[in-house]
Amino acid sequence: MKNCKLCVIIDMGLVGKSDITRIATEALRGGADMIQLRDKSSDDGDFLKYARLIKSATKRFRKPFIVNDRVDIARLAGADGVHLGQDDIPIREARKILGKVIIGISARNLKQARDAEKKGADYLGIGPIYHTKTKIENAPIGTGVLSRISKNTNIPCFAIGGITRKNIGSVRKSGGSAVAVASAAIKARNIYRSVENMKEAIDDTA
Repeated sequence: MKNCKLCVIIDMGLVGKSDITRIATEALRGGADMIQLRDKSSDDGDFLKYARLIKSATKRFRKPFIVNDRVDIARLAGADGVHLGQDDIPIREARKILGKVIIGISARNLKQARDAEKKGADYLGIGPIYHTKTKIENAPIGTGVLSRISKNTNIPCFAIGGITRKNIGSVRKSGGSAVAVASAAIKARNIYRSVENMKEAIDDTA
């Protein structure tokens, strides 16, 4: 996790039944350090199929693959970890099933962040920082909350929600040790170039 700066989230709600292997490969070629699969609509069989396709791509690039929410799918696909929300299976139970893998936890405030760290989370997903269509149910928390959390926790803070090349600098200065992007990467006309540009913006703030 130490060298992970850019996570690309492949949200099936945004790409539908697209060529998942191509999307993952282009993102990895562009410089993505980690791929996460988020799927809120597919049946379990399709979810598992997509997960295995992405795992195959990340394995070639020697990058970690994370499944959102579903511990069972993560295990069956041989994922490198899982990202859990506040209402998902507890970290302790996920560890029983998955063992020593990467576990990320979503947090919107310092209390949630500290609790996740105490329970053994490997990283925090902080957001949404800005308005995003993938999380319309949650109001943006802004960079102030990100800064507060990063200063009071000791695990990587992944800023998420409305992150683009233009605001990466502000996010990084506010304490985002890494950023997670969905629309800005996978909806781009040229996924490879979009991800490459964001990775360069991150490197410029190092």
